[in-house]
Amino acid sequence: MTDTREKTIREIAIENPSSVRVFETLGIDYCCGGKRTLNDACIRANVQLESVLDLVAKAGQHQPAEGAGVWNEARLSVLTDHIVKAHHDYVRRETPRITALLVTVIGRHGNARPEIRQIEELFTALSQELFTHMLKEEQVLFPYIAKMESAFLDGQSLLPAFFGSVTKPIANMLADHDDAGALLSRMHELSNGYEPPAGSCPTFRALYQGLQEFERDLHLHVHLENNILFTRAIEMETSVIEPACVAV
Repeated sequence: MTDTREKTIREIAIENPSSVRVFETLGIDYCCGGKRTLNDACIRANVQLESVLDLVAKAGQHQPAEGAGVWNEARLSVLTDHIVKAHHDYVRRETPRITALLVTVIGRHGNARPEIRQIEELFTALSQELFTHMLKEEQVLFPYIAKMESAFLDGQSLLPAFFGSVTKPIANMLADHDDAGALLSRMHELSNGYEPPAGSCPTFRALYQGLQEFERDLHLHVHLENNILFTRAIEMETSVIEPACVAV
C-alpha cells in the first residue's frame, strides 16, 4: 500500500473528496498541481506534512460535500452535465457581477490601491479565456465524450473524431487550465489572499469575497476535469476505438 505521503494530490482528492477542503484552506494546489506528491505539495505550500496528514484523515471521517464523491463512478455524460450546470453557469453568472464590482472599487479606491487595476486586467483575461474554453468544451469535447461513452456502454466501436484521439483536445484544455491557474495565482498574490485592507468599504469586501469564491469554484471545476473526467475519458477511448484507428 502506497504511503499517503507519496501519493499524488490527485489520488488523495479522488479517494477522499473531503480532502479538497483541506487543500483549499492550506493553499495546496489539487487541480493543476495534482500530479505532485503530498510531500512535495506541502513543501511547496510551506505547510507541515504531519499536520496535513492529520487534517486529511479527519476530513475522511466526515461526509464529503454534497455529491463530491459520486463523480468517480458516475457516467461521464452526467459529470459533463454537472460541470456545465454547476461550474460553467457559475462563471457566466458571476463574471458580470465581479466585473461591475471591480469597476466600482477602481472608481473609489483605484488611486490608493493600484493593485486593483492589475487584478481587473487579470480577471478580464481570465474570464475571456474561460468563456472561449467553456464553449469549446460544450460544443466539441463534451458531446464527443458522451458519444464515446454511449458506444462503450452499447459495446460498439466508434470512428475517431475529426481531431483524432481525445487526448488532443484534452491536452488543449489542460493547457488552458494551467494558464487560468497562473492568472488566479497572481490575483491571489496581489490581493494578499483576498484579504481586504483594514477599514475597507462593503463593496471592496464584497469584491474580494466574490473573487475568493470564484477561485474556489474554479479549483473544484478544474479538479473534476483534470483528475476525473479527462482521465476516465482517455481510458475509455482505448476500449471504444481500435488503436490503429486513432490518428496521432
